[in-house]
Amino acid sequence: MPQYDYDLFVIGAGSGGVRAARMSAGLGARVGVAEDRYMGGTCVNVGCVPKKMLVYASHFRDEFEDAAGFGWTVKPESFDWSKLIANKDKEIGRLNGIYESLLTNAGADIFNARATLTDPHTVAVDGRSVTAERILVAVGGWPYVPEFPGNEHAITSNEAFFLPELPRRVLVVGGGYVAVEFAGIFNGLGSDVTLAYRGPLFLRGFDDDAREFLAREIPKKGVDVRFETDVAAITKSSGGLAVEFDNGTSLECDVVMYATGRRPFTENLGLEACGVKQRDNGAIIVNERYATNVESIYAIGDVTDRVNLTPVALAEGMSLAWDLYGEDDKDVDYEFIPSAVFSQPNLGSVGYTETEARDNFGDITVYKSSFTALKHTISGSDEKTMMKLIVDDASDRVIGVHMVGPDAGETIQGIAIALKAGATKAVFDRTIGIHPTAAEEFVTMREPVG
Repeated sequence: MPQYDYDLFVIGAGSGGVRAARMSAGLGARVGVAEDRYMGGTCVNVGCVPKKMLVYASHFRDEFEDAAGFGWTVKPESFDWSKLIANKDKEIGRLNGIYESLLTNAGADIFNARATLTDPHTVAVDGRSVTAERILVAVGGWPYVPEFPGNEHAITSNEAFFLPELPRRVLVVGGGYVAVEFAGIFNGLGSDVTLAYRGPLFLRGFDDDAREFLAREIPKKGVDVRFETDVAAITKSSGGLAVEFDNGTSLECDVVMYATGRRPFTENLGLEACGVKQRDNGAIIVNERYATNVESIYAIGDVTDRVNLTPVALAEGMSLAWDLYGEDDKDVDYEFIPSAVFSQPNLGSVGYTETEARDNFGDITVYKSSFTALKHTISGSDEKTMMKLIVDDASDRVIGVHMVGPDAGETIQGIAIALKAGATKAVFDRTIGIHPTAAEEFVTMREPVG
């Protein structure tokens, strides 16, 4: 008789947890999975997937306006928020079912309940104790709203996906990708949007040229961007919500959405009782093989607060499954991870920023171009596109590529393969472009920045 009920028990059925559970079960392990909210985790339910749907919806206003330059007469348009949200919910429900099927078809047992650790081999779930040789924590993160007078009046991205109606006036607070993306979403759908960030420039961690370029483009869409501005207090008023800023200015709006970061969702999980080491923000500390300081307990994804991207959690889940139950290791390579901000316009990035490249490689050469895309030569829009290549002088290898412009994420995904393969600037130069496209600029840039 087995010593434990399961070989692996996974707490959290988000992207990473489902991948680890499904792969482990496929490799012969007896697997249990606990999820007390929704199958697919943040990404599927209140993150990447519904957010991209709202981004798509918000782009149509620009498309209607651009169409006139191409001879189209568009009838007076109208927008139905409730229909968008209903269609979004229907698709998310379908995806929830797919995630559940992935687990059950692989042979994993699902517990639709919260699980907490009681000792290094036991979890309390659904009113009983379940034992496992190994326990994987993959509970992800949760939006964080700082303490200040009136913070109870603020919502987060979690609630934004379920608002009963489109707010007329929105204040988005934050400088990360969630804040920038939702500012574009609400603005594109017709809200009067203000984006406030306490720092001098948003999207910290991305290339400075890309950040500065985007900061010039976003206001063209109608978003009121206010840097070095933080909320001091929020109070209810006859007109909605009255917001007082720390610089003495004020604003009235209908919704205040905070997007000031996420924290690992580890509170009351039982980690302390098991002696699992955590950082000050609750993140679980793991080694290169996702093991905690407690031999039987592992963690992957956003709960470790390292590279908080869904594809990274997926890769970590697969790597861990192969490490524990497969015949070989499939290490995750964290260099040249591509990412995109679905702002308007998009920002796509892979590899090193210019600052990081100078710190890590020394002598580098930078190529940069900004231009009006062919579409906008007759659309009437003054939107610009920017592209940037960073090259290591010693090897001629392209080590950073950054883009601000339509579909930057789609373009950068292909470029990421080239960087992962070690492509040099000479390879880029010898590659024939597809004409006419914006992406061909990446293979035609010849003059370095002085």
